[in-house]
Amino acid sequence: MKYIFLFSLAWVVFSCNKKTNMDVVSVSERQILVNENPYLIKGICYHPVPKGSKDLSFNSLDQDLALMVEAGINTIRVYAPIDNKDVLDKIHDAGLKVVIGFGYNQGGRFDILSGTFVDYINTFKNHPAILMWELGNEYNYHPEWFEGDIKNWYKALKEATDLAHENDTNHPVTTAHGDLPDALALSICTNIDVWGMNSYRWDNPEAIFSEWEALSHKPMYLSEAGGDSYMTISRDGYEAGSNEKAQANANKNILNAIFKNQDICSGVTMFSFTDGWWKAGNPEKQDPGGWAPNSSGVPYDGAPNEEYWGMVDIDRNKKEAFEIISTKYLKLKD
Repeated sequence: MKYIFLFSLAWVVFSCNKKTNMDVVSVSERQILVNENPYLIKGICYHPVPKGSKDLSFNSLDQDLALMVEAGINTIRVYAPIDNKDVLDKIHDAGLKVVIGFGYNQGGRFDILSGTFVDYINTFKNHPAILMWELGNEYNYHPEWFEGDIKNWYKALKEATDLAHENDTNHPVTTAHGDLPDALALSICTNIDVWGMNSYRWDNPEAIFSEWEALSHKPMYLSEAGGDSYMTISRDGYEAGSNEKAQANANKNILNAIFKNQDICSGVTMFSFTDGWWKAGNPEKQDPGGWAPNSSGVPYDGAPNEEYWGMVDIDRNKKEAFEIISTKYLKLKD
């Protein structure tokens, strides 16, 4: 069995390495570059879980990619490594790139704690779909995961970034930080190439760009931003209940703010592609509710209704937000 696994891994490595059209992704001052050309992220967060399930599945990938291409999306951000080469091939063939996320403790499967994320990097680093390696998602909100001291996470992040750089010189390393990194994060994690920021500042994240400009000369992008399509209360003229107009208007304002600041911000991966019925209750139905740390800035009710964030619903019907996102993305040059 051991030799079968090693052979399979070697075949994946060979298959990826024989690709001759691998792009070189780098950074220069505040820009992300692909083959030395500026790259603007017009992206979406993607974690497809079917109705009635709690498990990730790419069974709808072909349909999803067609919708993404229609919307002008050029980048997918995923929260766990895609270890299926066929999936990566389809993403590349559709003309999209992917930000591959690694968790800290995933039971030793491609995670930071065990160091096995490096095995994934070495297996797939020559695949042309890869844009960046992402280490962690909003861990700054969870010191309890690191013996009550967030410095332990930042030290682990710095060491993992060094390992990624040692094993792959052709792709930047990023992290999805919860909002603006503070002085402690920046002082320890000096080797992060691109700072991703999950920013929920109502429907106007504009202040984060000038704040970042004062802190750093490195590239940044918003690794999460947006609004959900459910209003817990009536507010600001939006009625309580399912409300696609509230989501669409919030996304429009957020995207306008982002792309007015391209001198600082390298784009966004909007949250998210599809509704996730697995998040807040019974995965057989869509439930209001759900909770996420530091999410009171969610427009327009201050409540992150976790199962209502998609630009399409779980059956892939387009919401009003789809038109907003696609209109903005299609007007922007890659």
